[in-house]
Amino acid sequence: MKRDRFIFSDEMLAELHHILTFWNEKLFDEKGGFFGEVNSNNITNKEAGRGAILNARILWTYSAAYNYTREKLYLQMADHAFDYLSNYFIDKKNGGVFWELNCKGEPINTRKQGYAQAFAIYGLSEYYRITGNETSLSLAQEIFHAIENHLYHWKDGGYIEALDESWKPLSDWRLSEKDQNTPKSMNTHLHILEAYTNLYRCWKDETLKSKILELIYLFRDKILDKDRNHLQLFFDYDWSLLSQIDSYGHDIESGWLLCEAIEVIGAEELKKEFDEIALKLTNATWKEGSDIDGSIFNEKKGEELDTDKHWWPQAEAIVGYTNAWQISKDERYLNQAERVWDYVLSNMIDKQNGEWFSKIDKDGNIDANEPKASFWKCPYHNSRAMLEMVKRLQ
Repeated sequence: MKRDRFIFSDEMLAELHHILTFWNEKLFDEKGGFFGEVNSNNITNKEAGRGAILNARILWTYSAAYNYTREKLYLQMADHAFDYLSNYFIDKKNGGVFWELNCKGEPINTRKQGYAQAFAIYGLSEYYRITGNETSLSLAQEIFHAIENHLYHWKDGGYIEALDESWKPLSDWRLSEKDQNTPKSMNTHLHILEAYTNLYRCWKDETLKSKILELIYLFRDKILDKDRNHLQLFFDYDWSLLSQIDSYGHDIESGWLLCEAIEVIGAEELKKEFDEIALKLTNATWKEGSDIDGSIFNEKKGEELDTDKHWWPQAEAIVGYTNAWQISKDERYLNQAERVWDYVLSNMIDKQNGEWFSKIDKDGNIDANEPKASFWKCPYHNSRAMLEMVKRLQ
């Protein structure tokens, strides 16, 4: 490494504060919640819709940041996020969280997307960890039961992508227009696993533990392509594969999240097997999905490589390579994490205005059409990477 590990850690902690300063200053709505969008010119759109993903991730981010730093401002922001999520996003009639509200806090898309339910659990459980707020834990538990009662697929296992407001079937399951319209996806299962793992930290329920184990086995037996060491993305009800896409950010993210889940539930008998899976996923990303400067490409569809650099795979690669170093003790992984960080420092961080640019092409050109904050551009991947690195390097 070019840096001492403690210097590396200090840089990460400083960037965490820089990221959260942007969100404090540009997104905070004193009337409640957070504005829904900031464009590439750092202009806040106060009329933009407000997504469940954005608000749940904000709740998780400020709660996790306070959990580590004990900065009072972060607790205040977490309180603000919790109040808005619990008062406006929770469907008090049917349970679960709405997909999107307008800027006045009125539901405009009431579908029950499994992905959004997962992030609500993730944020609510982290908030409970810092406050002991029983309402927060109770809401997280209620959403867990709603997922299991409505979205769990009893015939073939796993979870259906989405249902309507009253948990009735839909014909369009997609997270976004960019996704394939299929009843099951890797992405939703990864974030249900992540959410359940965090909930288990504060609720040692045996049914919850069994569901985490089931998800771990699903990744091994249904989602992982063992021959190629990539995750498969889109599936039919019976787990028939419906896509030919490699998503490098998800591959490397899933490696460390699977290791985390196994550690949290104490499944020591699985540790060696999934450490090896994490290394294989990381190695495939390094070999096939990284540029000469260490940065991570977006994805590969069939034989077509998308060489754009999105912000979130860079964040996940920093953690994923470091996790591989911790497993293997091979310093080359930590060196590669540092190379990705150097790319982020030189290219992805907006040093003048704060936050990270959403997308940069292979030649280093910033995509001015992509917002700095939006329905999907949240302070979660990069803030979490900074927090993970600070803890892992010390």
